[in-house]
Amino acid sequence: MNHHIIRYEVDAQGIATLTLDYPGKTMNVIDQAFMDELSACIERMKSDASVRGGIITSGKDSFVAGADLLSMESNIDAMAEMSVAELLTSCASLSRLLRQLESFGKPMVAAINGMALGGGYEICLACHHRIAADAPGVLVGLPEVQVGLLAGAGGTQRLPRMIGIQASMPFLLEGKQLQAVKAKEAGLVDEVVAPDQLMAAARQWLLAHDTAVQPWDVKGFRIPGGGPLDPRVAPGFVVGNTLLQAKTFHNLPAPLAIQSCLYEGCQLPIDKGLRVESKYLAMLSRDPVARGMIRTLFVNKAKAEKGMHRPAGIETFKCRKLGLIGAGMMGAGIALVAAQRGIEVVLIDRDQAAADKGKAYSEKALTKLVDKGRQSREKADAILARITPSTDYELLRDADMVVEAVFEDRAVKAEVTRRLDAVLAPDCVLASNTSALPISLLAQASSRPERFIGLHFFSPADKMPLVEVIRGKQTSDVALARALDFVAQLKKTPIVVNDKRGFFTSRFIGAFVDDAIGMVAEGIAPALIENCARHAGMPVGPLAITDELSIDLSKHAGEAQAREFAAEYKPGRSVPVINKLFELGRLGRKAGKGFYDYDDSGKRLWSGLAQHYPLKESQPLAHDLKQRILYVQAVEGARAMEEGVLLAPADGDIGSILGVGFPAYTGGPFCFIDGVGLPRFVAEADRLADLFGEQLRPPQLLRDMAANGQTFYGKTARA
Repeated sequence: MNHHIIRYEVDAQGIATLTLDYPGKTMNVIDQAFMDELSACIERMKSDASVRGGIITSGKDSFVAGADLLSMESNIDAMAEMSVAELLTSCASLSRLLRQLESFGKPMVAAINGMALGGGYEICLACHHRIAADAPGVLVGLPEVQVGLLAGAGGTQRLPRMIGIQASMPFLLEGKQLQAVKAKEAGLVDEVVAPDQLMAAARQWLLAHDTAVQPWDVKGFRIPGGGPLDPRVAPGFVVGNTLLQAKTFHNLPAPLAIQSCLYEGCQLPIDKGLRVESKYLAMLSRDPVARGMIRTLFVNKAKAEKGMHRPAGIETFKCRKLGLIGAGMMGAGIALVAAQRGIEVVLIDRDQAAADKGKAYSEKALTKLVDKGRQSREKADAILARITPSTDYELLRDADMVVEAVFEDRAVKAEVTRRLDAVLAPDCVLASNTSALPISLLAQASSRPERFIGLHFFSPADKMPLVEVIRGKQTSDVALARALDFVAQLKKTPIVVNDKRGFFTSRFIGAFVDDAIGMVAEGIAPALIENCARHAGMPVGPLAITDELSIDLSKHAGEAQAREFAAEYKPGRSVPVINKLFELGRLGRKAGKGFYDYDDSGKRLWSGLAQHYPLKESQPLAHDLKQRILYVQAVEGARAMEEGVLLAPADGDIGSILGVGFPAYTGGPFCFIDGVGLPRFVAEADRLADLFGEQLRPPQLLRDMAANGQTFYGKTARA
C-alpha cells in the first residue's frame, strides 16, 4: 500500500512504525486525507498477524499540531448549515477513528518527538503508552478552548480518566500546555527520554508489553480521584462554574461545554462519554463564537503573518541594522524585540543619558528572564551587545531600516525626519511609529515620501503582538513589502491600513472610550459603565483605561488634534468630562486620583463625580449598555471599511482583538456583525442610536449589505 502522508514500515520483531510526514507542510495536521491513511494503517496492522504492535511518531520537527484549521475556513459556514445528523457525524469522525486505534487489539506507543497539540495530543491519548523526547520543542496540550472549541476527539474523556477530573481541568478549560518533563510530572506522558533514545524506548516498551486494552476499558475501572459525583470532586464543578462566570461572564460557551463533558461524560462508559463529547463539539461548531474565533485568531492571523497584503514580485528583505530614534518606553521596547531577533540596533535620543536609559529597559527585562531561568546570561549579554545607545545620527548611514518613535508631535517628527534624510541610504525605509498622525502628512517633511511608511506598535512593544502598518499616499510597494518583512522578522502580526487620521485601531478604541466617558455626562452611573464593559468582554473598564493613560494626556491629545486638523476636528463627547477632571487636578492613576481614587489598598470610583454629573433617576438597562459598548465599536469599524481605511475585514478583526482588546469571543467587529446577521445588526444599531445618539447609527455600507443579502465573510461575502 502506498502511503504518502504516513510511512508504514514493519521490522523483523513485528513492530510497525507509522511515521507521520505530511508532504508540502511544515507541520503535520489532521484533515480527511490524514484520517483516511491512519484508518488504512490501523486495518493493515489489525489484519497482519506478524505485527505485534505499533509506534506512531513524526518525520518532522513537530509531532502533530492538531486539526488543519486552515482547511476549516471553507467549512466554517458550511457547518452552520448542516443538518444535526450531518454535523454530529462530522464532529465525531476523528473521535471514532481514535477509538478504533485504541481498541483494535494491538498495543500502540506514541513516540512524541515535537509539539503535540489538540488532535495531535489526542492521538497520543488513544495510544497505550506515551514517551516524549526531552527536547525544547516538545510541547503537549489541548488548546482548543482558545479558539472557542473543545478537545473533541476524546480529550475531554481520556485525559480525566488518565489523570483525574480536577487535574485535567487546567488543560481542558484553559488550554494549558507543558514541555516534556513537566508533562510527565502532571501525568500527560508516561516516560521522558533523550531524543536519540526515543524510538529505542518505544520499541523496548512494546517488546516488554502486550497490553492492548486501555484502563478505562477494563471492567471495574474507576476515575483517579473520583467521578463527578464523588464528594471530593463535585464541589469543584460548583466552584468551577463560579470562576468561569467571574472570568468570562458566560460570553464563551466552550468552557461551559467542557464542564458539561466532564460532568456528564465521566459518569458514563467511555463510548457513551465520547458521544456526549461529540454532541457538545457539534453545538460549539454551530455557534458564531467558535466560527469567529477560528476565523480571526487562527485563519486570518496566519494569513496576515504570511503576508496577505505584501506586494508580489519584490525580493524578500532582511533587516540587519536598525536605527531607532527615541529611547522612551516605546523605542526601548522595539529595540529589545529587534535585538532578540538578531538585529543590530542603534538607539538614538537627544542626549546620551536618555539613550542609555533606553538600553537599560532591555537590561532589566533580560535580567528578569535570566532570574526566572528562561534565558542564559550569555544569551542575554549577546542580545544587549546588539543595542548601541547614542546621539549620533551618522551611525545610521548603513542602516537597513529606521523607526522613528519620538513624541507624538508633528513638528518634532518633522525635525527628526529631516535629520534622517541627510544621512540615510537612498533605499532605506523610514517608518514613523504613530498612533494617529496621518502618514501622508508626516511624509511631507521627507525628500523621499515613497520610502516613508507608518508602523504603529502597541505598548509595551516587546510584548504586544500587533503592528498596524499604515500606507501613505506616496508609499511605494517596495516600502510596504520591506515593512511587512521587517514585522515578520520581529515575529509580530501585521495588519495593513490606508492612511487617515486615527488609522483603524486608534479610532476604534477611541469610539469606545469617548462614548463611555460621554455616558458619565449623561448621568449614567460610573460603576454601571465599568461593569457593563467588563461583562461585555472588554478587559478593562473605559474609565480605568483613561486613568491609566492619564487625564492630561487625553486632554493634550485632543488639543493637538484640534490644532493640527482644525477644519475637520469635532470634539468628542468625552471632552467636557476630561476638561473638568483636568481642572480639578484629577490627572489619573499617576496622581492618585482621576475617575478613581487610588491608595495602598487599591482603587475605588471617585464618589465626588456625582456632584458634577448627577445620576439619572432611571438608569438604562445593563443589556442595552453592553450592546452599546459593543455596537459603538463595530459601527466605527464599519465606517473605517466604508471609508477605505481597511483593506479587508480580516485586518479590522485581527487589529481590534490583538491591538485594543475588543472581546475575542466576538471574532472582531466584522465577525460579530456577520454572527448577528446584517439585517438584525442594522436594526439593533438603529434602536441603540434612537436611545443613545447618532454615534451608534449604522453607515450606509451596512444598510446596503443588509439589503443585498451580503456578509463580510463566507459565500455571500461582499466583493
